[in-house]
Amino acid sequence: MKAVIQRVRSSSVEVAGKIVGSIGHGLNILIGIAPDDQQEDIEWLCKKILNLRIFDDQDGVMNRSIQEVGGEILVISQFTLMASTKKGNRPSWIQAAPPQVAIPLYESFKLYLINHLGDKVKCGIFGEDMLVSIENNGPVTILIDTKNKV
Repeated sequence: MKAVIQRVRSSSVEVAGKIVGSIGHGLNILIGIAPDDQQEDIEWLCKKILNLRIFDDQDGVMNRSIQEVGGEILVISQFTLMASTKKGNRPSWIQAAPPQVAIPLYESFKLYLINHLGDKVKCGIFGEDMLVSIENNGPVTILIDTKNKV
């Protein structure tokens, strides 16, 4: 499982001309799921995200988590994070989980965050063509891959 976490001033996602999720200060999370990802990957990743100290404290030092600042999260499924570009110029999607595997894991990922932050978690729609607007603050962008836990 791969996640691109961006600290944002605001972020929104639009599907078919309609805003389906929108946040202010917080995190925009793009999530890619591999065929061999498991529930333990979700739990590890969510704990890592919820405790990342990437928000400024009173001294302007990145020392506070999303929970400490009361921020929001926008979760967007993005299978293209799993692209392989080793051969040729056309990415291969073989490392992306098929929908029957990815959807339950994506829903579990969202539920874990909702259980910890409640209505501060907004989401895109899995498998839809989405227009994502991100106002990255910093910019702060972090890539986390659950295959690299150690």
